[in-house]
Amino acid sequence: MGTLKLEMTFVFFLTCLCFVAPVHPAAPPNVTISDLSYKNTDFAMNLYRKISSHHDKNVFFSPLSISASFAALLMASGGVTRQEILRVLNLDQLESSEHPQLIPRLFQLLQENIAQNGSLKLDQNMALFVHQRMELQNEFEDKIRTFFHADVKRVDFADTKGSVSYVNEYIRQKTQNKITEMISTLDETSQLLLINSIFFRGAWQLPFNSDLTRDAPFYIDNYNILQVPMMVKEDKFYTSEDIPLGARLLKLPYQEGVSMLILLPNKGIDYTVIDDEINAEKFQSWVEGLRKTRLEVSMPKFKMAEEYSLHRLLPDMGMTSLFTSSANLTNLSMEPGLKLSEVLHKAVVEVDETGTTAAASTTIGIVPYSLPRMFLINRPFFFFIYHEDTKCLLFMGRVINPSSN
Repeated sequence: MGTLKLEMTFVFFLTCLCFVAPVHPAAPPNVTISDLSYKNTDFAMNLYRKISSHHDKNVFFSPLSISASFAALLMASGGVTRQEILRVLNLDQLESSEHPQLIPRLFQLLQENIAQNGSLKLDQNMALFVHQRMELQNEFEDKIRTFFHADVKRVDFADTKGSVSYVNEYIRQKTQNKITEMISTLDETSQLLLINSIFFRGAWQLPFNSDLTRDAPFYIDNYNILQVPMMVKEDKFYTSEDIPLGARLLKLPYQEGVSMLILLPNKGIDYTVIDDEINAEKFQSWVEGLRKTRLEVSMPKFKMAEEYSLHRLLPDMGMTSLFTSSANLTNLSMEPGLKLSEVLHKAVVEVDETGTTAAASTTIGIVPYSLPRMFLINRPFFFFIYHEDTKCLLFMGRVINPSSN
């Protein structure tokens, strides 16, 4: 029987449409990229709760891409605007006036650590599209290139059609045609556009056999049952159970130092109850509590394409002034009236069989499985894509309906 690799492709984009401004960073000594990863995970869980509170559908986004984008803007901001960004990103404890470059430097080191494995197919790109008549502060322009390797491109936003085409073509190339239309319109008064994209493509260490894939029921709830393509694999997997939470965990490693962690609520456990319980401490306890055992894993193939307007979500989390005329972005540009008008992000995830080119107290309640059993993913579940060495959360999602896209 032919064995095909299971391909998972993740693409994330974040767009900040601004009326430009600042540059200034900050943080303390003796902090590491592990501290940044931990803070980013808590931010991810907070943002997930905000997104999920608006609907009971699929969720998928990249917390790393979002954090990196706003960390870049952090260098441009000051005063209340800067403090709000720090609090919402959960980075305020990393700031120190004695080490103003620490936060961007941590992001730089994190990216370098993730990218040091040459076989890992994870491409991060940041681009700053600036109105051709706008004057950026030289220091900000230097910093965004240094710490985030950002492209800085001049655009005539008055030519809205040409600008839209130019930006979309940039994204199309950076995401290998996974996203062909990032934006559809632009305001001719726009002065700055910040786009961050992450593209990940990986093959499982333990590929699924496509000949065993078959249609099987997936229970969205007690009343909605779908027939979906279910992949099957029997082997030794890392797994555990969070008894207090009422959920099982399964790690599916890729070949390049990245893994997917699946959180499957037990039968009868409403996934919305779990929403309020997940945080960075929980995530680390799950990863550290995994033990290897033989399992038969059944997992649905799924594809999601999600889009969010963060300028409507982040103010409710405390990031308000950035989107108003009181925004302090003087470190970016001295031009008056600069604010962030839009923050858009699109995320795409594909799980299929097409082949690829591509701490002690916290472990309480985590019980490793000792007997062979089935891990049947036939109801709503959560998944986390993370970098093994740094525990950095690259992507996070919730699957309610595997066939909705």
